[in-house]
Amino acid sequence: MKLSTKGRYAVMAMVDLAARGEGGPVALADIAERQEISLSYLEQLFAKLRKGGLVKSVRGPGGGYLLAHTVDETRISDIILAVDEPIRATRCQPGSPAGCQTTKARCMTHDLWEELGNQIHLYLSSVSLADVCSRRILGTSGLIAHTERPQNGASATPAAAAE
Repeated sequence: MKLSTKGRYAVMAMVDLAARGEGGPVALADIAERQEISLSYLEQLFAKLRKGGLVKSVRGPGGGYLLAHTVDETRISDIILAVDEPIRATRCQPGSPAGCQTTKARCMTHDLWEELGNQIHLYLSSVSLADVCSRRILGTSGLIAHTERPQNGASATPAAAAE
C-alpha cells in the first residue's frame, strides 16, 4: 500500500488543527511540537493544504491556520489527495491502459489491487475530521480479537475476548 508519511502527517496535523482550532488560528509550530513533526515539513504540507482549499492562513501576531470547512465537511481522503498522496495499491499508473509488466500487460492480480485501492478511497471518503476527533472510527480494530485456527475444513470461531 502506498501511503507515505506525507499523507499520514497531513492527517495528523489536520486532526490536531480540528481539535484545537475552534478558539482561533493555530500556529504550525504548536502543531509541530505536539505531533512531533518537523516544522519545515509541516510548512510544505500546509502550503498544499491551503492550495487545496482545506485550510486558511491568518498572518500576523496570533496568526496561524484555520480549517476552511467544518470538521464534518472535511474528509480524510481530501486531505491525503491535497498533499499529492495517491491512494493506490497497484504498481501501474492510475488511469493508464498500460500494465506494470515489461510487456505493458496487466498482471493477473491487477483488478484485485485496483479494487483494494478503490475501497480504501471509499472508506477514507466516508470518514470526516469530526469522526476522527470524536473517536467514532474505532470499530473492531481497537479490540483484541483472537481466532482459533480452523481444523479439517471447519470455520474459524472467535475466541473469548473478555475473560
